[in-house]
Order: sequence, then C-alpha cells, then structure tokens
Amino acid sequence: METKIVTLAAFHVVGYRIEATVEEFEAGLRQSHYDKLIEKKNEIKHRKNDQVLLMQLYPSHEDFDAKVDPFTHLLCYEVNNTEGVPPDMIIHHMPARSYVTCTHRGIETEIGDTYDDIYGQWLDDAGHVPECYDFEILDERYQPESVDNEIEVYVALQS
Repeated sequence: METKIVTLAAFHVVGYRIEATVEEFEAGLRQSHYDKLIEKKNEIKHRKNDQVLLMQLYPSHEDFDAKVDPFTHLLCYEVNNTEGVPPDMIIHHMPARSYVTCTHRGIETEIGDTYDDIYGQWLDDAGHVPECYDFEILDERYQPESVDNEIEVYVALQS
C-alpha cells in the first residue's frame, strides 16, 4: 500500500447526514442516500465537481467501536459556496488538516482491509495519531463491484 501525507485547505461539503452503525449503513442506507445524492446533484449550487465524498465522523471516546456503535456518515459534494443548499441537505465545514492518503484498489467490500492497514499498521509505524474522521473520494474510477475499482482514502491526522 503506497501512502503519502497531504495537507488540504479548509472546505465545505453539502449532502446527506446519516447516523448509523457500519452494518446499518451498509445494509441499504449507503446506497439509498448515494442514489438520492446523485439524482439531486444538479440542485446543489456551487458544486465544485462530480466527485462524491463519503465522510465518516467518529465519536472521540476511547471505547468507540465502529462495528457496533453508531456514528455520522456524510454522503456529499464539495462546494465553492454554501448558498442555495437544498432544504433536505446539510452543510458541513472541514478544517484545514493533514491527512494520510492512499488508493484502495479492488471491490468496495474489501475497503476495510485498507482502513485496517492505515489505522492498524501505518499510523503506529509512522508515529501519527488519527483525528476522529476520514473520508473517501468516489470519482470516475468508482466501480464498487469491480476488481478495477479505485477509491481515494483520506485519514485525518492530529496536528
């Protein structure tokens, strides 16, 4: 797995917020909200591009377990301006931050292995501490059921 550290400027996203466990999210909430977001993308004024972001915001308590505890999922688009947001969508601000990033290659159901590599091995080896969120960029390479699928993964790092 090839990783690099990047620093991103602050940015805003607009889309849907879902509170759920991983299992609940994967059991249908993800696909239904993804489809709805794609269907309504032209209603999002000032959309920066067509890349869908899947953000995962985790509680900061020590005993949090993403497999059993609910947390916040955002399916969204980055925007240049937060005016004119559709009434059923939210605005979320992302601060300027450094991230470790890599490309997950392969079917989407195996992306947990990529996260395990980052959170389990890479962070320890590199001496970094994760912040309480990460995100994925789903662009033109996103083919969830294909071995040719590619998803950019970003894990926020504490300053």
